[in-house]
Amino acid sequence: MDKTELRKHILRLLGENGRLQAEEIAERIDAAAAEVEKEIRILEQENVIIGYRAIFDEAELPENAVKAIIEVKVKPEREGGFDKIAKRLSRFPQVSSLYLMSGPYDLQLEVKGKSLNDVAYFVSSKLSTVEGVLSTSTHFLLKKYKESGKLMLEEDQHERLQITP
Repeated sequence: MDKTELRKHILRLLGENGRLQAEEIAERIDAAAAEVEKEIRILEQENVIIGYRAIFDEAELPENAVKAIIEVKVKPEREGGFDKIAKRLSRFPQVSSLYLMSGPYDLQLEVKGKSLNDVAYFVSSKLSTVEGVLSTSTHFLLKKYKESGKLMLEEDQHERLQITP
């Protein structure tokens, strides 16, 4: 297996389960464990693998009690486009994810806070006051059903009702 193929296999498997050990990955893709371990270290050094995380019910952490998706329209900066303002916004600790988007708005932020007021305060006093931010639209997340390909709820057991005469 060539290096490109090895990297793709490693990334796909770690994307499904970041706790997989090099030996387990090697076994699944029929490669040497030392080769897989070496490639994982290279991927980490090259910032291809930036980190590992667990998927869990965030209601367990009070500081993550409220999540919002915020659509942001911005004025791109000369000689920096969207990158400079995106870097500025990404420095806020409330911002957990930030994406450049196509469509009616430019950036999409995922923001976490302790309460609705906490997120609203962030939008009104910090985000909307950043130079270059033209408008925002906030959508509060009410319930999470699936994240990163994993269902957050146990599947219901559907039993057939017994028919009696």
